[in-house]
Amino acid sequence: MAFATSPATLANLAHLTPRPVKGLFGDNYLSVADMDFTQQFLPEVYEKEIERFGNRTITGFLRMVGAEMPMASDQVVWSEQGRLHIAYDTVISGATALKTISLPSPGADGKVPLLGPGMTVVIAKGNVTVKAFIKSLVPIGAAVIQAYNIEVYDTANGQLPAALTGAVAGAPLSLFVFGSEYGKGSSLAGNSVDASFTTFSNKPIILRDKYEVNGSDVAQIGWVEVTTEVGGGGYLWYLKSEHESRIRFEDYLEMSMVEATNAKSVFTDAAGATIEGMQGLFGALEERGLVYNNPDFGSTAAGKGLDEFDAILEELDKQGAIEENMMFLDRSTSLSIDNMLANQNSYGAGGTSYGVFDNSEEMALNLGFSGFRRGSYDFYKTDWKYLNDSTTRGLINDIKGVIVPAGTSTVYDQQLGQNISRPFLHIRYRASEADDRRLKSWVTGSVGGNYTSDADVMNVHFLSERTLCTQAANNFVLLKQL
Repeated sequence: MAFATSPATLANLAHLTPRPVKGLFGDNYLSVADMDFTQQFLPEVYEKEIERFGNRTITGFLRMVGAEMPMASDQVVWSEQGRLHIAYDTVISGATALKTISLPSPGADGKVPLLGPGMTVVIAKGNVTVKAFIKSLVPIGAAVIQAYNIEVYDTANGQLPAALTGAVAGAPLSLFVFGSEYGKGSSLAGNSVDASFTTFSNKPIILRDKYEVNGSDVAQIGWVEVTTEVGGGGYLWYLKSEHESRIRFEDYLEMSMVEATNAKSVFTDAAGATIEGMQGLFGALEERGLVYNNPDFGSTAAGKGLDEFDAILEELDKQGAIEENMMFLDRSTSLSIDNMLANQNSYGAGGTSYGVFDNSEEMALNLGFSGFRRGSYDFYKTDWKYLNDSTTRGLINDIKGVIVPAGTSTVYDQQLGQNISRPFLHIRYRASEADDRRLKSWVTGSVGGNYTSDADVMNVHFLSERTLCTQAANNFVLLKQL
C-alpha cells in the first residue's frame, strides 16, 4: 500500500545557494512565501514602550485640595452656617401706603421674615437710600405677604421718597438691619432671632472595574519595558494591561467625584440594583456655588480682562472672603490670565517684560505667572490636566476652570473621636473594622495560583465606595464657557 503523501524533499523546498559574503541575493534567503516557517531575518523589536502621550493620568486635583476620611454610613450629612445679619432683596412698597413695606412670607429659605418692631433698617433701590424704623407688624390676612409699618428717618413726613415707592416683585427694594432703637420706658424687649443654618448631604457611590486575562495568554512570554504614570518603571509581562487598568480606575475615582450627578429619577442597572447617582463637584457648584460665564481675562476691552476678575472679587467679598485661593485652569484660560497680568506692566505691553529682572543672554524669558495678589486675595494658578486632555474635558471645552478656597473647618468627628480640621473639599469613603472600601482589589479565577472557580481566566477586580463633600460651595467659582 502506498503512502498518500511523501516527506518533503529538496525538490519541493526553496532553492538556496550559499554565498561567500554576508549579502542578500535572490537565492540565498529564506522567504515566508517559499517556506511555511518564520523568516530567517527577524525584525528588530524595541522592548521599551514609546510614551507618545506623556503622563496619561489626570489624578492630582483632589489630592492637592482635599483629604480622604473614612465613614461608616450610607449618607454623610453636614450643616453650614447661615448669614449672621438680616437682609432682604425682595422688599415691596405700595404706591399709596407710603409708610408700609412688605415681604413675601415665608421667605425663599422657607422661613418667616425676621423683621420685628424696634429694628432700624437701610432701604435702598440703586443709589437712593434711606434709613427707617420698623414700628409694627401690620395685621394682614394674606398668608403670602408680611407687611410692616415704618417711619423714615430721612424725610420730614416719615414717608418713603418717591424713588422708593411702587416697588413690585419684579423690581424690588433692598433692605438690611443695622441696629435698633427704643424709647424711654418702652415695654418692647427686642426681637429673638434663631440662628439659621442649612443642612446638606451626599451619598457614596460604588465604583467597580476589572481586568481579565485567560490562561493561555498568561503562559505566553511577552515582556515589555515600561515607565509608569505613578513614577515606577521596569519590565511587565501580561500584567501590563492590568497595571493600566488600575491606573485608569484610580483616574475614574477622581473623575467621578468631579462629574457625578444625582439622578432626577432613580433607575436600576442591568442586574436590577438601584442607581441614584451622587452630587459631584461641578454639580454642587452649579447648584450652590458661584458661576462666572464666558471669562475673557486676556482682553483689554472695557469690562473685560481685569474688570472681569474684579467682578469675581466683589462677589467673593459678599461670601466668605477667604484670602487664599487655588485656580485650576485649562490652557487657554491660564494663558489669558498671564496676558491680563502682563498688561498691567507698562513696560510689557508687547509681552517682553513680565517682572523685574536683569535681562541677559544667559537668562530664559519667563512669560508666565504662578500666582498673584489682587485686593485682599492671594491666587495660586496651576494647569488642570483634566481640562486639557483630549480624552476628558479637553474634548468638550465648556469648563474653563475652578477657583477653590484654601480654607478649612474644624469639626468633631464621631468615628475618629476627636476634633479634626478638614478642607472645604474632601472625600469620605466607606470603611469599618471589617472592610475598608477606599480602594479594594482582589483576584479570582483559576490562573496564577488563585483557584476560586473553574474558569480558565484570571480576573483582577477593583472596587471603591466614596462620596465628595463640597462644603461652603458659595466660596468656589466655576468658570464656564457657554
